Amino acid sequence: MAYTIGVDLGGTNIKIGLFADRQRLIDQHWTPTPAKAPPAQTLQAITAGIQAMLAQHPGDLTAIGLGIPGLVDAQRGISMFSPNFPLWQDVPVGAVLHKEFGVPVRIDNDVRVNTIGEWRLGAGQGESNLVMLTIGTGLGAGVVVDGHLLRGATNSAGEIGHMNMFRHGRPCNCGSAGCLSRYVSAVGIVQTYREKRAALDLPAVAAATPKTIQVAAEAGEAAAIATYQAAGTLLGFGLTNIVNMYNPAVIIIGGGVAGAGDWLLRPARQVVADHALAIPGRACRIVTAQLGNTAGMCGAAQLVRKESVPR
Repeated sequence: MAYTIGVDLGGTNIKIGLFADRQRLIDQHWTPTPAKAPPAQTLQAITAGIQAMLAQHPGDLTAIGLGIPGLVDAQRGISMFSPNFPLWQDVPVGAVLHKEFGVPVRIDNDVRVNTIGEWRLGAGQGESNLVMLTIGTGLGAGVVVDGHLLRGATNSAGEIGHMNMFRHGRPCNCGSAGCLSRYVSAVGIVQTYREKRAALDLPAVAAATPKTIQVAAEAGEAAAIATYQAAGTLLGFGLTNIVNMYNPAVIIIGGGVAGAGDWLLRPARQVVADHALAIPGRACRIVTAQLGNTAGMCGAAQLVRKESVPR
């Protein structure tokens, strides 16, 4: 049998999937990411994981795809910079793995790879115009227009998380302030929750997470309800800009924070209904992702398909 490998390289785990026909997930292998180690150690962990899977499933390896956080040169297979890996700079990931396995190797940014996964195998199947937001610690996005994944002049297309929502807002690591990701993300939601509790003279909750805030909202806590109302409303204005700018048929919301479901999406959908241009607004569905934590592996395996090559 012929196999394709899809690798989702995360700051916590390396997820390696073995695929038949680039679509059917046969097996997967997870291993901790040595994020603070030199690049060679991480690449060795990837190599060992792939070798272990191939040992369990004898066959012909045809290609390897990887999703990597940060800025990548997809054409040359180089990871230029990754915020998750402090020692990484201009790492020739493609060349190293090609030398080891002798097959074509493709890489791309992890959020774009997640987008490809949902586009080809998940909530975006059959669509030629879509946007995927991954809301976790931060907010990333991938954009597909007329069947092509957008990259931009500096590989930065789709940085929707840095859409400016407030002229004088929360400082962002990008150097600006008021970015959408500073409010609609795990970090942003927790900060908003603390602010809402302080405004109501309630004691601080040191270990708050989006999930615990959701539980508190379900129990009727006013500060938690107001937190998700604020985050969902701001997300809605961000989605309104996306609808008006890209005219997608579907916007897919993924990542850990998407687990809040209607607590986040109900106010967002209402804002889009009220403020987006009428025709593209009515034509756009806002849905949650389908593939969960396999999206990155699935998308990475799809990178070798000609029609999904970034343009």
